[in-house]
Amino acid sequence: MPQVVRPRIRALHTTPPVTPLPQRFRSLVDREAVGVLHRAARVLLEELPELTERLVETLYAQEPGYRAAIEAARADIWQEVHHSLRHNVGSLIQPREFREAAHRTTRWIGEIRAEQRVPLDAVLHAFRLGGAMVWQGLVDETARRDPEDVRLLVHVAADVWNFVDEHCQVLTEAYRQAERRIDWRRENQQRLMTAALLDGTARIADLPDAATMLGLAEDGRYAVLAVRTAHRAPHAATSPPLVLPDGTTALWHTGADAELAVVALEPGASASADRAGESRRTAGEPGQGGELALLTTRMTVPAGVRVGVSSVVEGLAALGEARRHAETALRACPASGGLVLLDENLPTALVVSSPALGSALADRVLGPLDGIDPADRDVLIETLTAWLEADGSAQRAGARLYCHRNTVLNRLRRFEQLSGRCLTRPADAVEVCLALAARRLLGG
Repeated sequence: MPQVVRPRIRALHTTPPVTPLPQRFRSLVDREAVGVLHRAARVLLEELPELTERLVETLYAQEPGYRAAIEAARADIWQEVHHSLRHNVGSLIQPREFREAAHRTTRWIGEIRAEQRVPLDAVLHAFRLGGAMVWQGLVDETARRDPEDVRLLVHVAADVWNFVDEHCQVLTEAYRQAERRIDWRRENQQRLMTAALLDGTARIADLPDAATMLGLAEDGRYAVLAVRTAHRAPHAATSPPLVLPDGTTALWHTGADAELAVVALEPGASASADRAGESRRTAGEPGQGGELALLTTRMTVPAGVRVGVSSVVEGLAALGEARRHAETALRACPASGGLVLLDENLPTALVVSSPALGSALADRVLGPLDGIDPADRDVLIETLTAWLEADGSAQRAGARLYCHRNTVLNRLRRFEQLSGRCLTRPADAVEVCLALAARRLLGG
């Protein structure tokens, strides 16, 4: 608003016709109204300390959002209110001279209140209370000096309240910009702290502050999940690619190669998980023992998503180790997707932890099969894998492959002849298992 009082021009209407008032009469009324406004505003400037005190007392009584700030730093709030009133009342007298300074003060107040986390509604209420108090002061002073002039203030009332609304808009924009900066700064600090914890580079002295900042217990029990989808772009921030059970506390972080989640395990979950794992083992189901059982059995993993789950670690200081374990488990996941717990796939984890040695082992054990027809080789590998997954039962492996048990045994004997390994010898069986894992996960 370039001026507090603007010339008024009556809009033209086609129907019904309106006879405009004489322009000179309107101009004279406006001039008189502005003169009354200026005289009353000058008196308010002289009484500004009393007006400031009344406004601060009113804010303390009527606006809970300001009460704590006034109790903590009443002198600072008083100076702030006094500064704002001086510029705003001055703007009623000399709008061109005071307008920009008044806007700067309003923007500064919006930024300060955003930093203090005073609700925006409370700050806007404070400005409107100040506007109402200034307007009432103008009316009271005019009525005291010359009651007849009060009627003239009606001609400038809209401009005074438009001025208040203008400053509310300036305040709102400044508050929201500051709020965005604060949120970005806090999120950036949280991201950097989370990255330091997962990298294992966080200082021990920083752990209490990290726990407070991230809302995690410094000595809690945690697991780290490494999650990767089929089409993830490097360093791309995405929404969590899997659904965790309701009530799970998880802190997500975008890593270079995967999405990482720090999952807080509930106190006392260990005993419940152990009982759940024991029940599954009794029923002949594959176990996911320990505290991770309650998490992984209720987790929803979409098709094509690969998830590696670390061992349970104690405290925030161990999250770097947990991240490395989770990434190792992730490398042990099939390319088609699935979930791998490190604790239940340690042999496979050993293979992917040293790809060069794993490839060398695969070449040594399975390399002789590369000399036969690829279709025959694939049949032997498929049969060998099914037999191992069936715990060495040719009957169950045959059922899985839709062939007779004798066919399975014949294929296994052929593999032994080609590879020079004896599947009934424990050392050879271990080598074969690791070689198959290396061929499956590392390629070749």
